[in-house]
Amino acid sequence: MDNVKPRVKVPSKAKAGEVVTLKTLISHPMESGQRKDDKGALIPREIINRFTCEFNGAMVIDITLEPAISTNPYFEFDAKVDASGEFKFTWYDDDGSVYEDAKKIEVA
Repeated sequence: MDNVKPRVKVPSKAKAGEVVTLKTLISHPMESGQRKDDKGALIPREIINRFTCEFNGAMVIDITLEPAISTNPYFEFDAKVDASGEFKFTWYDDDGSVYEDAKKIEVA
């Protein structure tokens, strides 16, 4: 899908042991497969079916998405950081596409 674009917000710095808020948004139509087009034919399902976030290779969150999720899914969640590193965000599409983004955080 050409118009899929992930966006993430991660603080650039934090203190050791601090809980930081992560925000993600991905532009995606999230077609449920239950609607019909103007000719009465079912529009095929096409959703982001899974979202994960890892920090330095350790899973932070792993979400399974269902067709009832709205267009352009947005997630906001917290993570505790004890060391500097990188958050890796991954979205998995029904069509087999995988979208990724990564952001580093410096812990002092």
